[in-house]
Amino acid sequence: MIPLHLGALHPVEQIATIVLAFGPFLVLGIVIAVRRRAEADEDLDAAEGHEPRHDDVGGAP
Repeated sequence: MIPLHLGALHPVEQIATIVLAFGPFLVLGIVIAVRRRAEADEDLDAAEGHEPRHDDVGGAP
């Protein structure tokens, strides 16, 4: 049931509401996936006896 106490929402308002409602959960899921992948890579490197990888974005040596 659509709450009509404030009237119907404009399509842009509907999109904004959906983004605000579900966006944080999507971002959280992405952050968790990236961190798990990074930790899995570190565990794999440790198991193989390699130095941990450091992905420097700035290009520092």
